Amino acid sequence: MKLAKAIFGATAMSLAATVAFAESLTIATVNNGDMIRMQKLTDDFTKQTGHSVEWVTLEENVLRQRVTTDITTKGGQFDIMTIGMYETPIWGKNGWLVPLDDLSADYNADDILPAMKGGLSYDGTMFASPFYGESSMIMYRTDLMEKAGMEMPEAPSWSFIAKAARSMTDRDNEINGICLRGKAGWGEGGAFITAMSNSFGARWFDEDWNAQFDTREWSDTLNFFVNMMNDAGPPGYATNGFNENLSLFQQGKCGMWIDATVAASFVTNPDDSTVADKVGFSLAPDNGMGVRSNWLWAWALAIPAGTKKEAAAKEFIEWATSNSYIELVAEKEGWANVPPGARTSLYENPEYKDIPFAKMTLDSILSADPNNSTVDPSPYVGVQFAAIPEFAGIATEVSQEFSAAYAGQQTVAEALAKAQALTNDAMEAAGYR
Repeated sequence: MKLAKAIFGATAMSLAATVAFAESLTIATVNNGDMIRMQKLTDDFTKQTGHSVEWVTLEENVLRQRVTTDITTKGGQFDIMTIGMYETPIWGKNGWLVPLDDLSADYNADDILPAMKGGLSYDGTMFASPFYGESSMIMYRTDLMEKAGMEMPEAPSWSFIAKAARSMTDRDNEINGICLRGKAGWGEGGAFITAMSNSFGARWFDEDWNAQFDTREWSDTLNFFVNMMNDAGPPGYATNGFNENLSLFQQGKCGMWIDATVAASFVTNPDDSTVADKVGFSLAPDNGMGVRSNWLWAWALAIPAGTKKEAAAKEFIEWATSNSYIELVAEKEGWANVPPGARTSLYENPEYKDIPFAKMTLDSILSADPNNSTVDPSPYVGVQFAAIPEFAGIATEVSQEFSAAYAGQQTVAEALAKAQALTNDAMEAAGYR
């Protein structure tokens, strides 16, 4: 804790001089567990700097809509926004974000994992700092896997996962063999099914920006998903996202859950999870085509251009995404609960190396390649998204069609036909075709 104490001591001495210039920062963030924890620790930031913080905490789909509307209309509602790898390079290119190229030497931006720093940069300049980084992986009940007479490989196939899911399902006891996202939204169920489709050989666009939903690969993906979830998933899975599946897993109602690596600390926390001592981890599944179904993402903090509180906003970003913040969480909550996936030094820290999910998280992050995410060549960068401005709107509509198929409101074939038509129409209107 020496670094944290040194920083606190240095800032505390200057507090009397700076408190007269104290700001009130408004921060928009997502209602995920790590962000809730950050809010509870904000008094530490206020003590150090004199700045106060007002939080606007939103469900993931609502957050994306609110911050996108605010940044594009120059609404000025927020001094700091929680955004990700999709928005950051696009908004940075447009001049909508404050560059973060002048953070202090103590902050050590070079310690940020290259995959995270690269994904949050445009033309070599970082425009958002990762609060935590993630890929996706399998979290599974070791006791239920053993009861089913199966052994989870470190790098399983989708056929193994489907067989295990059906074997672990126990409807009489409300145990679902597998819990996966079906909720509409490009970053909710849309992110999951896109990452999954990569391993089936599918892609959003061919090299001429033609939509590819009329292909066998997309049909195979959606039919496999729907059949597996109907047989082994929870009722109403079409409306389940990250938080809904987290709750189900913690209650002991999921045999497997494939989702963000950041969830590992929550499912293994005995204060919140009834199965904390029965969780194992493996890489996201593949189909033997050379591409796994894991994504790459960071929830990051960025400053909208035009804010009148830029200096204070940078102070907050340094506080919330620093090594000293990681140490603060470790001191109060334990090393298993620190924000993962953002800094190289965390994975070199001997106190973190023995955390059960640490190595699998890092391996998952390092295995995701946003420049080569599909089996056949594609014209876009991104694993669970295509990094073009039009993607969010198109993918939200596509995910709504998929969720309708999951809910039995239309067939898979109908959903794919609608996805094909609306995607091509939007791309033609945008001048890609």
